[in-house]
Amino acid sequence: MNHIAVLFGGISAEREVSLSTGAQVVAALREAGFAVTPIEVTRDLPGLIAALQAARPDAVFNALHGRFGEDGCVQGVLDWLGLPYTHSGVRASSVAMDKAASKAVFAAHGLPLAEHRVVTPAELESADPMPRPYVAKPVNEGSSVGVHILREGDNRRAEIARGWRFGPAIMVEEYIPGRELTVAVMGGRALAVTEIDTGRVFYDYDAKYGEGGSRHRIPAEVPDAIATAAKSVALRAHEALGCRGISRSDFRYDDATGRLVLLEVNTQPGMTPTSLVPEQAAHCGISFPELCAWLVREARHGP
Repeated sequence: MNHIAVLFGGISAEREVSLSTGAQVVAALREAGFAVTPIEVTRDLPGLIAALQAARPDAVFNALHGRFGEDGCVQGVLDWLGLPYTHSGVRASSVAMDKAASKAVFAAHGLPLAEHRVVTPAELESADPMPRPYVAKPVNEGSSVGVHILREGDNRRAEIARGWRFGPAIMVEEYIPGRELTVAVMGGRALAVTEIDTGRVFYDYDAKYGEGGSRHRIPAEVPDAIATAAKSVALRAHEALGCRGISRSDFRYDDATGRLVLLEVNTQPGMTPTSLVPEQAAHCGISFPELCAWLVREARHGP
C-alpha cells in the first residue's frame, strides 16, 4: 500500500479535532514514505465518493471523529467502495459510539461499569433519575461534548434537559470520584496506562484539546494490580466490541476504594499534538510515523 487517502474534517461536533488529526497524519505518512491524498470531508457525500474514486488510493486513513465518521457511517461507504481503511469496521464503530449499546456488550462480558441508565430529556427535567452526584452525557457523541456533572445543590437539571440538543436520549451515569486513566490497545497489545490530570472537574473538551489543558503521566502512578487490571479490561473491551487497529479505553479509578470503572472505548482516538495514543506509542518506542504506517498496513474493509 503506497498511496493513502486521508479523510479529515467531517460534519460532527468534533470537526476541529479531526482537522488537527488529519494534518498530523498527512505529515506523518509522508514522512513514512507514502504518497498521500488529503480529502476534507464536508456534507457533500457524492463529492466525497467522487474524490475517492478519482484518487483511487490503495487504502484510506480515517482521521474523522464523532458522528458520521466514527459511528460506522463512513465505514459503510468505504466498504461499499471496496476500499481498505484504518481502525474498526461498521459494527464495532457503531456499537462503540452508542454508549447504551457498548455498555450492554461490556456488561455481558463482565467488565466493570458504573451504574447507568438511559432517560429522555423530559424524564431528566421532571426528576433526578438516580442519586446525586451523577453524569448526564449524550449517547452518541465523543470528546466529552455535552457532558454535565450534577451534584447536590446544583439547580441546572431542568435547564440542561430543556436545552438538550444531542438527540432524544440521555445517558445518565453514576459519578465515580478519583482519577482519570486511559489505555490504548494496538492490535492485541495494551500499550500503557496514562493518568490524566486536568485541574478541572473532569476531562472535558478544553482539557482534551486546549494548549496546557491537561497533563499526562505515563506510566500512571497507580498500584501494579490496578495497572494490570486496566490493561486487561481495555484489551477485553477492544475484543468484545470486535475492534481492529487501535482503540483507547477510558477509566475512572477511585483510589480511596480501589474501584476501577470502564467508561467507554474510542475506536478513532485523536492524533493531535496533545493526544494520548501517540504518547503511549512513543512510550513503547513507536514513533508517530511508525504508528500511522502500522495502521495503514492493518487497513482492510468488511466487518
